Order: sequence, then C-alpha cells, then structure tokens
Amino acid sequence: MIKIEAIVRPERIGDVVEALDSAGCGGYNYVNVTGRGNQQGIEVFTGRGASTTRRTALPKVLITTVVDDEKKDEVLDAIVAAARSGEEGNIGDGKIFVSPVSEVVRVRTGERDGAAL
Repeated sequence: MIKIEAIVRPERIGDVVEALDSAGCGGYNYVNVTGRGNQQGIEVFTGRGASTTRRTALPKVLITTVVDDEKKDEVLDAIVAAARSGEEGNIGDGKIFVSPVSEVVRVRTGERDGAAL
C-alpha cells in the first residue's frame, strides 16, 4: 500500500476529485492549506490598486489517499492530468508525494491492510 499526498491549485480540486473517482480510488481526504513552493508567491494589488505587494504564501489544497500498489500509477496519472493547467502545465500546479504505508486498521471493525481500505 502507498500513501499519496497531492498539493494542487484550489480551482482544480473538482477535476482532481472526479479523476480520483474515475481511477477507482476508494477514498480520500482534502483540506485547504497555505504554503510556498517554487512559485515563490504572487504580486497582488493593495488599496485601490495604486500599489502592489508580494504575497509569499498561497492557498492550495492537500489531497491524501492510500491505495494498493497496483493502483499507484493509475491514480498518479489521474491526478497529474486533472491538476495540470493548460497543455504543458504552469508553475504552481502542485506536487505529489508518494510514501509506503506499512499497516492500515479500520477502527470500526478491526480489519487490517487491504481489507481496511
């Protein structure tokens, strides 16, 4: 089993969730986060638009899911395709982190690992 954590633009969350459902992802969580990556923030107008300031931390969405190893590539491809803006993508489209999961336990029934997913 693997854990996939994807950080994407907030306006892409609907597309990513649909892609996860289409890829057969059984469950996921997402939460609004704020942070900074390679994009290094953006310039925003302040006041009545007369001056600008740099906003270094930007709103993003963190999506977390755990899937069987066999589904990893399908889920990753689905997230990339749905989160990418434009043909080639743009800076700030996000990142995906993949890490192994040693054990999963369903609290309600005590089922473990694949049965708990």
